[in-house]
Amino acid sequence: MMLCDLHTHTTFCDGQNTAEEMVLAAIEKGLDTIGFSGHAYTSVDGDYTMSPENTEKYKAEISHLKEKYKNKIEILCGIEQDYFSDFKPEGYDYVIGSVHSIEKDGKYYSVDHSEEYLANVIKEFGGDYIAFSEMYFELVSKIYEKTRCDIIGHFDLCAKFNGDGNKFFDEQDPRYVKAGEKAILNLLKSGKPFEINTGAIHRGYRNIPYPAPHFLEFIYKNGGKVILSSDSHSTKTLCFEFDKWKPFAENIGFKF
Repeated sequence: MMLCDLHTHTTFCDGQNTAEEMVLAAIEKGLDTIGFSGHAYTSVDGDYTMSPENTEKYKAEISHLKEKYKNKIEILCGIEQDYFSDFKPEGYDYVIGSVHSIEKDGKYYSVDHSEEYLANVIKEFGGDYIAFSEMYFELVSKIYEKTRCDIIGHFDLCAKFNGDGNKFFDEQDPRYVKAGEKAILNLLKSGKPFEINTGAIHRGYRNIPYPAPHFLEFIYKNGGKVILSSDSHSTKTLCFEFDKWKPFAENIGFKF
């Protein structure tokens, strides 16, 4: 199996390292391929996304690095396209489709800003975290239709601050499971892989990846595919715990 990581971020958006620093770290770690997936600009939440100006600089820099390191590593220029991103994802090697916010009554609420922020958001839903999650999964179910993405990004991001299963709500609640499985079934029609994303693990929020194991099993049973990704925002977390979650996924039945 070739070692690659296609979900990475740099200082062009909310990453901690430059693109070249990420490339050099990838070479040192023995990667065959590194893919960059800067956050596409969205006016809904511009704090973590690439500005239109930075987007053009990003494309130019990745193109430059492709040529500079072509004899050492394959470099791909991708984009993480949010459901509410303002521009079409054109001219990239691949697209990761993600949802970071939901919309209710004309207001936008971030899914993954912070635990404190999320606790206040849930109050807007009458304290019903699962109602919030249902709205999230409804958008996720349409991410391929909206973005024509090549990879389904961090499927159950709405559970980021839920610890390992029940800090805010019970992830085995039938309403939650039903909403997630309904979204999975719709996304499977695209034939695109879901990423096994270890980002919440290396940030210290969870000990399990996205999608959670019970969703991974459902994806497998219904003929879905997966890839591994770190959602890395620094050189230190490239391919984070791939050595743990690849065997885990293979034990479910997935092949890489």
